[in-house]
Amino acid sequence: SDYMPTFVKITNAKVHDSIISKTLNLKPGSIIAADRGYLDFEQFNTWNKNKIFFVTRIKDNMCYDITLPGCGTYNSNVCSDDEIILTGTATKMKYPGKLRLVTVWNKEQQKEIKILTNNFKLAASTIGAIYKERWQIELFFKALKQTLNIKTFIGTSVNALRIQIWTAMISLLIIRWLHHLSKMKWSFSVMSAMLRLNLFTYRSLLDWLDKPYETPPAVPQFEQLGLFN
Repeated sequence: SDYMPTFVKITNAKVHDSIISKTLNLKPGSIIAADRGYLDFEQFNTWNKNKIFFVTRIKDNMCYDITLPGCGTYNSNVCSDDEIILTGTATKMKYPGKLRLVTVWNKEQQKEIKILTNNFKLAASTIGAIYKERWQIELFFKALKQTLNIKTFIGTSVNALRIQIWTAMISLLIIRWLHHLSKMKWSFSVMSAMLRLNLFTYRSLLDWLDKPYETPPAVPQFEQLGLFN
């Protein structure tokens, strides 16, 4: 899937993403998919009050009690779907409401994954699918760092760093859009490489996207008249 960010916030490396998440102007009904590194029950409680949903993975040491086992319907991929409350001394104060704990089986890693959410309407399999889509965030940064060579910087000033980051983001947006238009089933890295190899090809870009291996039309040869003929 050609996922793209809706906004970009450039900060110092010491600023954690969770701090930025608290400043987001999210609409009611929005769904936040995040890794367990962003587990913040105080923030989750604020989102819940504003009717914003979250889907995240729990930490192994999270304390909770099951208040309603099997609160939803689920398929073979879902191991359990329970309503819970937090029982930790600090966490139950930060989030006193009920939560939903969905346990799914990860076939690739051959283990169970426990997913926490405040959404009780979506099917358990849908909750699992939403969390799985979070991996697209990792793939986005992988493409940004590896394909567009943003792991090392050309300049050292703040302005130089920002220019390189924004240039990479603009390039990523253009390539993703071309990838969306193309009928070829190329990966992002292959699309980027093919574009670099054909930058100076005299051919319609839209035609090339669908038929990249066709030979471009020959340039007509005009007969040059002799000067003394």
